[in-house]
Formats: sequence, structure tokens, C-alpha cells
Amino acid sequence: MPWKIAGFRIGFAQNELENGNSKKESDLNLAQARLRDLDAQLIAKEADLATALSENRTLESELRELKEEVLTLNLSLEDTTKHLHSEMLRRVDLENHMKTLQEEMTFQKRLHEDKLKETKRVHESRVAEVESGRQREFESKLSEALQEIRRQHEEQIQGYKEELERTFGAKMENAQLTARRNSESASAAREELLETKKRIDTLVSQVNQYQSQNVALESRIKELQDLLDYDRDLHRRHMAEKEEEMAQAQRQAQEQLEEYEHLLDVKLALDLEINAYRKMLEGEEQRLRLSPTPSSRSTATPTTSKGRRFLHGKKRKVKESKKRECAAAFKTVQHASASGNVSIEEIDADGKFVRVKNNSDEDQPLHGWVLRRHIGSVSDVTYKFPPQFTLQAGQVVTIWGAAAGVSPGPSDLVWKSQRSWGTGDSIDVTLITDDGEELAERKIMFVPRGEESSEQDDDYEEITGSEMEFASQTKRRRKKKCCLVS
Repeated sequence: MPWKIAGFRIGFAQNELENGNSKKESDLNLAQARLRDLDAQLIAKEADLATALSENRTLESELRELKEEVLTLNLSLEDTTKHLHSEMLRRVDLENHMKTLQEEMTFQKRLHEDKLKETKRVHESRVAEVESGRQREFESKLSEALQEIRRQHEEQIQGYKEELERTFGAKMENAQLTARRNSESASAAREELLETKKRIDTLVSQVNQYQSQNVALESRIKELQDLLDYDRDLHRRHMAEKEEEMAQAQRQAQEQLEEYEHLLDVKLALDLEINAYRKMLEGEEQRLRLSPTPSSRSTATPTTSKGRRFLHGKKRKVKESKKRECAAAFKTVQHASASGNVSIEEIDADGKFVRVKNNSDEDQPLHGWVLRRHIGSVSDVTYKFPPQFTLQAGQVVTIWGAAAGVSPGPSDLVWKSQRSWGTGDSIDVTLITDDGEELAERKIMFVPRGEESSEQDDDYEEITGSEMEFASQTKRRRKKKCCLVS
């Protein structure tokens, strides 16, 4: 009966350990899902921040253009004002010149009238001095001479008058035409000045509006930055808490695994001891030639099953030891080459992802570029980068298979038509440009230790993981027969 009680206790402990492990695995899955959600939120916030920054730069460029246009309009307004002032000065000069000509004409007219009066007075005085005897003789001649002189003076005055009138009329017409032109120019300049003022007022109001929008956008950017910093701090704290929980869960799992191994050792020791007692009992019965009791017969079957369980556990340990020896006999070798600024940084041995990096200081557009995968005799498959995709300077992009369950983002792409990149003894991935040029290549293969080819170049690198990881990889790929030996 003691071995039954021990078996019952061991089974109960195994059930408790399995329940605890399943609960911890569910908690771990929830934590990983929460981590993916937080990463997606962080990516969305960064995209909003980039959009706001681009809008801010666009508004700043428009503000600079408006300032330059306002400066140009101010210079045009100053030139128009100067031109209007010069035209007004010319008009005033022409008006003054016209007044001067009118005054000169009036003065000449008065001067001729004075000369005529003086000549008449002189002749009258001369006629009064002439003797009365010769008065009659000379009256006719004098009258004729006076009439001739009067006629000549009248003709001369008329000629002077007509000439002055023609000169004055021409100058008046020129002055009026110039004044009309100056008035039209002044009115046009006035209208242009009013339109310019209206446009300046409109531009000033637009500039004020853009400045207020710029201030609002800057405040929004600051709010988004603060919110992003808060989200980052919160995400960092959550990550630290989750890492602490995961570490604690791993420690508890390790403790439970150690306890389970201890219980398993105790169980195996008990099975071995029970088997030894059973053999001793059977030997004693055979020596004493006693028939086996019903109780011993009834207990023989479970004892035998326990012995089989013990042998099965021993066989499993042998298998694990052989797997460790096989994993230690192989190593992972990778070959990488690149002829440009973009290289293939990593290939996941489980076929989950391929990582590409831009090693230059400039952004590299990947529109039309493809990744070609080659595995042994399996037909090649190609992944084409999405349109308008650009790999930022010094950044890394990871292309995941559809089975990885990763959400697309700025640094993560998902190959929706392919569940994984595939697994095999030799995986070869090549980066091809839109012109068909093979720009980069990386090859991963598993080579037995001590059997490496002497033709390997210096750019081959050995990647050695833990024995358990290699054993799991070899079990998944089914590529090494020695690990399947029972």
C-alpha cells in the first residue's frame, strides 16, 4: 500500500503543477497581447506626431511666402507713392507756368496801350504847336499819318494778340492734356493704392490667422508630445512590471520544474525499490516453494507496470542524452554579402521573419524591390515591398510571416500570402532591386562539427545557440536522423 499512496501523491502533485503551468502560460499570453496593443498605440501616436510636424512645416513655409509677398507689396506701394508725388509736382509747375504766361500777356497789352496813348499825345501836342496856317495843309496828312500809324499799331497789336492767343491756347491745351493725364494717373494710382491696401489688410488678417493656427498647432504638438512621453513612461512601467512578472513566473516555473524533477527522482527510486522488494519476495517464495498469494498476484500487474514506467523514463533520458550529443555535433553557419547600402541583417531559423537594414545616412525607397527565398529543391518564393515604402536612414524593417501574428507598423511588415519563410537544412534569401540587380544575400545552413568544408571564406560566421534550442530546432525540422534514434 505505501507505493500506492506515493503514486497517488505524485499524480496529485503532477496535476497541481500542470494547472499552475497552464495558468502561468495564459497570464503570459495575456501580457504578450497587451504588449502588442501598447506597441500598436505607440506606433499610432508616432504617426500622429509626424503628421502634425509636417503640417507645421507646411504652415511655416506658407507664412514665409506671405511675409515675402507683403514686403514686395510694401515696396510697390512706396514706388507708386513716389510716382504720384512727382506727378503732382509737375502739375503744380505747369499751372504756375500758365499763370506766368497770362500775366506776361496782360503786361504786354497794357504796355502797347500806354505807347499808343503816348504817341497820340505827342502828335496832338505837335499838331497844337503847328502853325494855324499850315494846319489845314497838314491836317489831312496828319490824319492820314495818324490813321496809318493807328492801322499799323492795330495790326501789330492784333498780330501780338493773335500770337499770344495761339501760344496761350497751345500751352493751355498742353497743360490741360498733361493735367488730364496726371489726374488719370493719379486716380489709377489711387485705385491701385486702395486695392493694395485692401490686399495688405487681407494678407495681414491671413497672417494673423496662420499665426494663431501655428500657435494652436504648436500647443497641440506640445500636448501630443506630453501625451506621447506619458504613454512611453506608462508603457515602460508596464513593460518593467510585465518583465518582473515574467521573471517571477519563470522563477516559479523553474522552482516547480525542479520540484517536479525531484518528485520524479523520488518516484523512480520508489519504483526501483518496489521492484527490488518484489524480486526479493518472488525469490523467497520460489526458495520456500510457496504458491503466490492472491494479493501478490493482484499486485504483480501494477508493479510490472511501474517497472515499465521506470524503464520508459530511463529510455526517455537516454533519448534526451542522445539529442544533446547530436545538437553538440552540429553548428549554424551563415554567409552574408552586400554590394550596396541595404543589407539582410538576420534570418530566423524557424522561418518567422527576415530583417533588412539601411546602413547609409540617406533614406532608401524600396518600391519595386523583392526578397527571394530559396530552400533546397523547394520552389522559390518572392516577397515584394509595398508601394511608396521607404526605409529610413539607419533603420531596420522586419518582414514577418502571416503565422507570427504581428501587426503591421513602420518597422514591421507582414507577408500575408505566406505563413512563414520556411525551414530547411539551407535557407538562402536574396534582396533584388527594381532593376533586377542582386544587392544583398544571406544564407544560413547547419554543418556538422569537424566536417566543415575547407572552401569556406572569411565572411562565414558561426552561430551557436543553447543545446536545448538546437534540439528543438532539429526536432521541428526533422533534418538529423541521429536525433530520432530511440
